[in-house]
Amino acid sequence: MKNKLIFFVCLCFTITLVAQNETKQFSLQEAIDYALAHNTAANGAALDIEAAKKQKWETIATGLPQIDGNIDYQNFLKQQVTVIPSDFGNPNSELVPVIFGTEQNVNASATLTQLIFDGSYIVGLQSAKVFLEISKNAKTKTDLEIRNNVINAYGNVLLAEKSVAILEKNKAVLEKNLKEITKIYENGLEEEESVQQLQITLSGIKSHLNNSLRLKDVSYQMLNMTIGRPVDATSILTEDLEALTSKNIDLNFANAAFSITSTVDYLIAENDKTSKELLVKLERSRTLPTIGAFLSGGYTSFSNSFDFLKSDQDYFGYAVFGANVKIPIFGSGLKSARTQRAKINLEKSKAELSDTEQRIKLQIAKAKSDYQFAIEDFNNKKENLNLAERIEQKNQTKLFEGIGSSFELRQAQVQLYSAQQELLQAMLNVITSKATLETISNTIKN
Repeated sequence: MKNKLIFFVCLCFTITLVAQNETKQFSLQEAIDYALAHNTAANGAALDIEAAKKQKWETIATGLPQIDGNIDYQNFLKQQVTVIPSDFGNPNSELVPVIFGTEQNVNASATLTQLIFDGSYIVGLQSAKVFLEISKNAKTKTDLEIRNNVINAYGNVLLAEKSVAILEKNKAVLEKNLKEITKIYENGLEEEESVQQLQITLSGIKSHLNNSLRLKDVSYQMLNMTIGRPVDATSILTEDLEALTSKNIDLNFANAAFSITSTVDYLIAENDKTSKELLVKLERSRTLPTIGAFLSGGYTSFSNSFDFLKSDQDYFGYAVFGANVKIPIFGSGLKSARTQRAKINLEKSKAELSDTEQRIKLQIAKAKSDYQFAIEDFNNKKENLNLAERIEQKNQTKLFEGIGSSFELRQAQVQLYSAQQELLQAMLNVITSKATLETISNTIKN
């Protein structure tokens, strides 16, 4: 039986592990959606919202009727003795020891309390609402950051994939050229330096290819971790770097006007100012009276033995209604000091809100500039690549026709390979700079 249980546990663990590591395909939006559902930070922010909702109700409930029950049982193992005069009319009479009450008693009661007025309770209700808004804004900020991280990680994978494909193509072309130039050299129609130049170039390409293959594996692991999958899980991306770049070129968005007050950082700073205003109200409310009421009732029974569960046992009922008013009178300046400190913190939060507004303006301006530059740089790098391809092809033709040098071809090849990588990076910059602008402005453009 024990072996069967161990086998069952291992089987369940294996099934869970396989399910976690199954192959999944992701478009960029699917990767973002998956991350928002499985990323640890996103889940934590969602739980913070639920906790804030419970705290809001907790605050509300403190002002609603509260009913508490109480049962007291006492068994006097040795009853207290009291002395009384044997003759109440004679002050000099002998004192007689007596015992009042029974050896055992039980008291069952219930008390209803109701808060009628408390300034701090009203402020507490407002604070609970603000705290919920803070949690929601924090969740929005977390989601925006996760989305930005996923876009960067997804783009890096596409960049690594495309880089590997280009390097493999370059390697194949170089190997073909090397084979041809070697035959020409063996026939005595070319110098040995031409062969050596191509060998040097091919060696460099192989080294870059091996490094790119390693970076591709790391990029996939980083993407898996970002979206909330095991790092070694198999993820297949369905987007293409060129198509994704074209999709993210939007000059209208780059030149759009954004509302500072709708950005999540501004909303969070505004939440902080509101919370400081409520703290000032709270300190002022402490100077107001607190009014409450209560209704209490119960039954008491007495006996010299434990007879309280018998049906004929006598129980004596009682009930009381009351109210209490607490009025602050003098606190040696304590309340005034607290209020002044709260006002100082409020002034600080107002200054921080103003600073936040200016900082967001600067961040948006920089992000727009970076995005516009990324688009311009992409177009420039695309033209440069076309030129580099023509130059390399021309020098390759000249070499095989015997009118060009291997050194010139190598320079053209290095220039071509550099232009290829620069274009890939420019594509990624278009995607990530737009994501940065979307994150800062809290404006998602699909």
